[in-house]
Amino acid sequence: MAFRTLLIGDVVGKPGREALGAILKDLVQSEQIDLVVANCENAAAGSGITPAIYRELRQSGVDVVTMGDHCYRKKESMPLYESEDRLVRPANLPDVAAGRGWTIVQTSSGHMAAVVNLQGRTFMKPIDCPYAAMDRALEQIDGRTKLIFVDMHAEATSDKIALGWLLDGKVTAVVGTHTHVQTADERVLPQGTAYISDLGMTGPYDSVLGRDKKRVVRFLTTGMPIYFDVATDDIHLCGVIVTADGETGRATQIRRVNIPFVPTPGPGSPGSPDDEDVGQE
Repeated sequence: MAFRTLLIGDVVGKPGREALGAILKDLVQSEQIDLVVANCENAAAGSGITPAIYRELRQSGVDVVTMGDHCYRKKESMPLYESEDRLVRPANLPDVAAGRGWTIVQTSSGHMAAVVNLQGRTFMKPIDCPYAAMDRALEQIDGRTKLIFVDMHAEATSDKIALGWLLDGKVTAVVGTHTHVQTADERVLPQGTAYISDLGMTGPYDSVLGRDKKRVVRFLTTGMPIYFDVATDDIHLCGVIVTADGETGRATQIRRVNIPFVPTPGPGSPGSPDDEDVGQE
């Protein structure tokens, strides 16, 4: 029986959240999606997550929320990591860190599926080894499900590709997040693991990685501190759809998704004041 998973790239601010709210449920129905996984570490004003935003994402149709290096940016999110089993932070954070690095959920089709979140180390904040953390997660997941999806939140493409080869035949999919640029290297590896280096960004593309382009350019050309507000225009939902055998967990197809979203003008449209960043990225 075919099992279909929609994996969505970094959701940025209100524009990204509104795109999810407008597109996701119809997409799930038309594509017969069994599981929706979204990286949402940029969902709150471009950095972090809040309890209200987590609830909004879940109501939009996201089954599992993965995070990354900004997972603890909003202090009000801390209780979420202890109470919510569908919110996962990088598994290679220390064991004492709040939350869980992987989860197993029952999907709409009745299958059990595991989602693991990892963070890279190249050009990023110091963190434990993602490969060793993945080994530990696989040991704990063993026998509970064959459907295993890995979000590798990393800067370096080499880190992501290496993980794909390491896990080929051991997991259903390895997908990259963090760089906000959708790559064109999606494929099913020889032993049945779907792979892509980056899912892309769900948010405003008239921007620099989701932030107001004029402000980012000003910072880069002057060196002066400036807030990086979330941009508002040319919004897209990006990710991939992975088709797999529901019993063996082996992927048979991976297809990129890039859907434009035009918001309805009004006082609650993307870019309203509550979507301003609170500090420099």
